[in-house]
Amino acid sequence: MKTIDRDYSKILYPTATVALALLAWDALTRFGATPAYALPAPSDVLRIFLTRWPVILSNAISTTVVVIIGYGLSVVVGASLAVMISSSRAFEKSIYPLLVGSQAIPKLALAPLFVVWFGFGLLPKVLMTFFISVFPIVVSTVQGIASVEPELEFLARSMGLGQYRTFRMIRLYRALPSIFAGLKVAIALAVVGAVVGEFVGSDEGLGILLLRAIAAVNTPLLFAGLIVLTVLAVILFGLIELSERIAIPWHVSQRSKSA
Repeated sequence: MKTIDRDYSKILYPTATVALALLAWDALTRFGATPAYALPAPSDVLRIFLTRWPVILSNAISTTVVVIIGYGLSVVVGASLAVMISSSRAFEKSIYPLLVGSQAIPKLALAPLFVVWFGFGLLPKVLMTFFISVFPIVVSTVQGIASVEPELEFLARSMGLGQYRTFRMIRLYRALPSIFAGLKVAIALAVVGAVVGEFVGSDEGLGILLLRAIAAVNTPLLFAGLIVLTVLAVILFGLIELSERIAIPWHVSQRSKSA
């Protein structure tokens, strides 16, 4: 019975929050608290969804492809860099400060450069997504690997495990909670990166849909695009969280959710 109650609460709480937000939104527009061009009524946004859904869906698919490719690249490159940083002090001193400094570069300034260097198409958008989302993966993975207790490594070595098996079975395994924390942050940033890339060098995607809606002062379409982006980010975040529950059911964060 408690398990069933927990399952219902996971659906009930966010549903109730969304319902209250929609009621407040509808009240603001119904009583004229804000002009229609600034905040359209929920019914207008729903009408846009119903009339323009093929366009919204095709652009959402384009953005999703960019997010998945760019995020996948950031996971592979970020995890590899983190392992090398954790394994070599010289590599850490050479690369880690550059990674930190790269985050001070305005992302909107890079997007036009990527278009100049690589032209229009998929590549500059994927690179922008990668550039924005790779940093939290590197930092969280390095932090997770470095936080493993030295006693566990000494125990593994005393049991005859080599350096590779010690890293795989002890350091990497114990670092998984920190790694997944970085993955969840990165997936939200990946959606932002895809939209930024589409703002500058694209003729399709939710980012260009938002720009066209702004240019036409079509706020219902603008809100529809923002809602789709929000839903996309929540779905991808949920998939990462589900993977976390499968991979590390032993961790205290997962036990506390089921307690």
